[in-house]
Amino acid sequence: MTQPLRFGVLGAAKIAPAALIRPSQEGNEARVVVVAARDQSRAEQFARQHGIARVAADYAAVVGDPEIDAVYNPLPMNLHAEWTLAALRAGKHVLCEKPFAANAREARDMVETAEAVGLVLAEAFHYRYHPVFERILAIVHRGQLGPLRRVEGRFVVPITDTDDFRHRFETAGGATMDLGCYPLHWLRHVTGERPRVVRAWAREGNPHIDLTMTAELVFPSGVTGSMHASMAPEERFSAALSIEGEAGSLRVDNPLAPHNGHRITLRVGTTETTEQLDSGTTYRHQLVAFVAAVRSGTRLPTGGADAIENMELIDAVYRAAGMPVRGTVAGRR
Repeated sequence: MTQPLRFGVLGAAKIAPAALIRPSQEGNEARVVVVAARDQSRAEQFARQHGIARVAADYAAVVGDPEIDAVYNPLPMNLHAEWTLAALRAGKHVLCEKPFAANAREARDMVETAEAVGLVLAEAFHYRYHPVFERILAIVHRGQLGPLRRVEGRFVVPITDTDDFRHRFETAGGATMDLGCYPLHWLRHVTGERPRVVRAWAREGNPHIDLTMTAELVFPSGVTGSMHASMAPEERFSAALSIEGEAGSLRVDNPLAPHNGHRITLRVGTTETTEQLDSGTTYRHQLVAFVAAVRSGTRLPTGGADAIENMELIDAVYRAAGMPVRGTVAGRR
């Protein structure tokens, strides 16, 4: 129990240093001991650059490694289910990057397997573990805004390389998958409710790929909402959450990665206040929580049931927009 949780990493992904490697080096809860990539030389370079002791021959060697306790899966979305299932069946806990799977059916298979083998499986919605989002929830739950009326979330990041896996249907790409999954998750957690997709419309780029997506939602309580996501090349970065209540409003600029700069603006009546919290990185908070779940069974807010629900909502957005669900036959609408 006093030894660090030993991780293996699947792929030399750009997100891995920020999401796991550096956070593990900031404490003694965990350490990364092995990595594999499709290109062996790239894996070796990645290991040297980030101080990882060993390079495995392939992904199968990582998940089967007897010297690791957990696997971090930042592979393209179409590979999340395959290698998460392989890791679970090999007795490894899994921290899987968002979006959790290509679709809800895959998500259910992953969660059922984790439950059957008694291992921790979490979706890496790192923002959810940061004090900024806890502050958002506290404002809402204390009733400072009064009964909620409307919630809106947007996440925009230009992805100019149209050969990138996020621009390809066969790798489960699309703006809703890579970006929209976040605001959908924000809105679900702010309201504590599962919404219905009223309508959605997309601007398509590559075949079956949503460059942009906007969806209108309605929650069981009557609260309305909207999600907007875009990876169109001409866009500029934007990440914001807005919450309107009968007594006031709350706007959070960059709830996604508040450690890179954020602003919380609260208006109640005629009084407006702004604040910022200096509380470390979202990824560090996520890692500490994941290790606690493994060691002591602490419940994670981005665990299996939550992951399934978010994937079901993503699938519903695609269907409402008249687009194929990821991981299905592309021509099927």
